[in-house]
Amino acid sequence: KAQSRRKIEVELRDAIQNDVLRPYYQPLIDLQSGRITGFEALVRWPDPERGMISPAEFIPVAEETGLINAVGSLMLRRACTDAAQWPDDVRVAVNLSPLQFRVGNLLSLVVETLKQSGLPAKRLELEITETLLLEKSSEVLATLHALRALGVRISMDDFGTGYSSLSYLRSFPFDKIKIDQSFVRDLAANRDAQAIVRSIISLGKGLGVTITAEGVETEAEVNWLRNEG
Repeated sequence: KAQSRRKIEVELRDAIQNDVLRPYYQPLIDLQSGRITGFEALVRWPDPERGMISPAEFIPVAEETGLINAVGSLMLRRACTDAAQWPDDVRVAVNLSPLQFRVGNLLSLVVETLKQSGLPAKRLELEITETLLLEKSSEVLATLHALRALGVRISMDDFGTGYSSLSYLRSFPFDKIKIDQSFVRDLAANRDAQAIVRSIISLGKGLGVTITAEGVETEAEVNWLRNEG
């Protein structure tokens, strides 16, 4: 296991250096209008021998070794550069690791990337998980507020799967909450999942926050979500 992790680390360093990592774009669709309003940039690692290496395999290694900052910077730059070529009303969403906040240069990285790519701040959405807010750090909140002051949107990813303290929603004014795909699978047939998703939708409406459901794959799931508004 240790050898396998070491191999991934060495190859990942190479992949970063040779600019091999790629964003794959997942569409975000407004269920009322049916229009694509944006894309989420998901990191992928194409390898000549192993094919497409899953982020589940290399992101934990990247976080343990500190390579996540290089991976995150690379994805942010690539996604903003690509999105600058898209229609003006289409946003791009990029995931951030809690570790990227600890380095202390995240704000300047975002400012610099927006400037270089020419992408307006309002078209960038940064996704964070609840883990980040566990630290209750004043620096993290200050960075999030500064990013939001630039016009960047901040969304909470995987809502409902982590620590899910509702106090997190009070500690920072999120623009969006994303319902984790584990609640969306078989949504049309699973009454427990329906109750949970319905509660999150109602919470979002009450807070005036956009709600996104992740991992929608079937017509039945789309119809259920559309009916719930």
